[in-house]
Amino acid sequence: MGEKTEVLDAVLKETVDLENIPLEEVFENLRCSREGLTTEAAKERLEIFGYNKLEEKKESKFLKFLGFMWNPLSWVMEAAAIMAIALANGGGKPPDWQDFVGIITLLIINSTISFIEENNAGNAAAALMARLAPKAKSALTGESLPVTKGPGDGVYSGSTCKQGEIEAIVIATGVHTFFGKAAHLVDTTNQVGHFQKARAGIQEVHFLPFNPTDKRTALTYIDSEGKMHRVSKGAPEQILNLAHNKSEIERRVHSVIDKFAERGLRSLAVAYQEVPEGRKESPGGPWQFIGLMPLFDPPRHDSAETIRRALNLGVNVKMITGDQLAIGKETGRRLGMGTNMYPSSALLGQNKDESIAALPIDELIEKADGFAGVFPEHKYEIVKRLQARKHICGMTGDGVNDAPALKKADIGIAVADATDAARSASDIVLTEPGLSVIISAVLTSRAIFQRMKNYTIYAVSITIRIVLGFMLLALIWKFDFPPFMVLIIAILNDGTIMTISKDRVKPSPLPDSWKLAEIFATGIILGSYLAMMTVIFFWAAYKTDFFPRIFKVESLEKTAQDDFQKLASAVYLQVSTISQALIFVTRSRSWSFVERPGLLLVMAFFVAQLIATLIAVYADWGFAAIKGIGWGWAGVVWLYNIIFYLPLDLIKFTIRYALSGRAWDLVIEQRIAFTRQKDFGKEARELKWAHAQRTLHGLQTADTKMFSDRTSVTDLNQLAEEAKRRAEIARLRELHTLKGHVESVVRLKGLDIDTIQQAYTV
Repeated sequence: MGEKTEVLDAVLKETVDLENIPLEEVFENLRCSREGLTTEAAKERLEIFGYNKLEEKKESKFLKFLGFMWNPLSWVMEAAAIMAIALANGGGKPPDWQDFVGIITLLIINSTISFIEENNAGNAAAALMARLAPKAKSALTGESLPVTKGPGDGVYSGSTCKQGEIEAIVIATGVHTFFGKAAHLVDTTNQVGHFQKARAGIQEVHFLPFNPTDKRTALTYIDSEGKMHRVSKGAPEQILNLAHNKSEIERRVHSVIDKFAERGLRSLAVAYQEVPEGRKESPGGPWQFIGLMPLFDPPRHDSAETIRRALNLGVNVKMITGDQLAIGKETGRRLGMGTNMYPSSALLGQNKDESIAALPIDELIEKADGFAGVFPEHKYEIVKRLQARKHICGMTGDGVNDAPALKKADIGIAVADATDAARSASDIVLTEPGLSVIISAVLTSRAIFQRMKNYTIYAVSITIRIVLGFMLLALIWKFDFPPFMVLIIAILNDGTIMTISKDRVKPSPLPDSWKLAEIFATGIILGSYLAMMTVIFFWAAYKTDFFPRIFKVESLEKTAQDDFQKLASAVYLQVSTISQALIFVTRSRSWSFVERPGLLLVMAFFVAQLIATLIAVYADWGFAAIKGIGWGWAGVVWLYNIIFYLPLDLIKFTIRYALSGRAWDLVIEQRIAFTRQKDFGKEARELKWAHAQRTLHGLQTADTKMFSDRTSVTDLNQLAEEAKRRAEIARLRELHTLKGHVESVVRLKGLDIDTIQQAYTV
């Protein structure tokens, strides 16, 4: 028994290569026979090897919760709590246990919210990945086709038995299997199907499935007379290369292919050969080119609408197809996306077109509506060159050959029924047919980005507003705002700002980016404005009798109050209300009262302000150094904030306009500001005019730079606008011009317009 356990321990430690030793030695090392294991032996092996399943890493929920208290912001709060409880205020006063409790409470609330959101997001991601589980495991061996197994061969856990049956000895289970070891590295591909049944009277001998390299399939079979034949179908160029009389029929074949392509039809070629040797490995006799079959593969019914909506959103759409250029242009015409297309081999292949060799290839790719005759390596190159031009590039694909381009793209999108290799390389996996959901993804992502941008501007503004406002009060009047009330402001602000994730926002009509200059300038200016409004309010309440004289409220002047407690309540209400109202300004692109916010945000705002107002009116908290000011002062504070809230939109518009560049362009053009150019650029304008005149009259060659450099977001968006304009011109030409309508009908009907008599009777 002890010897047997030692041997099995050696198997457990994988010191014996069971996969590559003779079968009889496998039985010997595993101490078993062809009859299998007894119940007792099975229990013993379960104790040694464990159950036949992969280990699941179980994360401690408690440690995960504590992890949200371990970050720079939490460290500051934790240090503040320790200082509040450990250090006395002086003068025999006890530690600030109220501040300690408040800070710890806020820390726990923030960690709890983060933990719940993270946990829900993890559950949603796990559910989605379960839906997208691979459908086959053959890629464990790198093979996408069935492999015949015989005696002595290894069979992997997780693979699928395509046909037949087998008796085998288990040499590894659970994490010790090949699948268990490689589970996190599996990159699967869908199995390629083939004919399951041959036609009556025909016996299938061998089937060569389609692959992107050969671009054809082949079937070797035996007819009813016992003779062996082989047929092949696939891409016309590949089938034509097989034909023994290629030189004789090449021109005719290409002519038919071109006519099909002009009508938007793909071509499929068929060839045949006899195999007199009667062996499937035999090369066979000469191939006979049988003919061409037209295939109509129309775009989905929603493709044209999807492309139109994408162009309207500033997304430049490019078609990448392996079809001929004529087919690509016809498809582009039907989809309304323009016909400015190039054969990819002419731009990126080894045999580049000499007529465009001198032109800037990157700019041609940037301007193109699509590319035809694309090979897998071209897709990657197109994405790479577009990214080099500072474009955010998305790529859709479904095949194994699309995986490199999907991985390279900023947003890789695997369509429905894509191979597992394409799915694993993508950032987004579509679960339903069609591409219309991409528009929803664009709008959703822009809405999320808009919320993030709104929050960032708000956070910068509030930080500047709190720090600068209270610092000025401390420096000018030595007024120390109660720290506990800062905590209350933070809690109420956080409660309101959390609802911004569900806020109703208007997505940007064009691609947007992190304009940090605009974000920080807006935040700093708005924050400084609000800080100054707090300083002015404090001055008016503390140093003048303006509010008591106008509104008949109790005086908070320095001469009328012994301490700052009521003044602190008034300042608290002023800071709290105007700070939270700022979110309505930062969340909107236009007037804050025009863009309707989400109901949840409005409700959170009113609840927070009701609490803040009740605290300022009634609270008499000695530990927080505040005393209730009554409803009269509360009304005064609200009125003051409403009045000074109104200019916030105007300030926002002014900042945006000043940073857009249009304002300064206008200033320079109107010659009302300083410029470094002599005579406001008069000499440069004259040189430009002279160059244009010399070019016009043939005295100087035209500038070889066809397109200007595009680096700003505004200029990049203009590319999509130009593509949209080209598509609209093509659509209107077909609809409203006789020539365009005739050409469309000719293509659809397959007519030869050259044979039609060019005479008309009006």
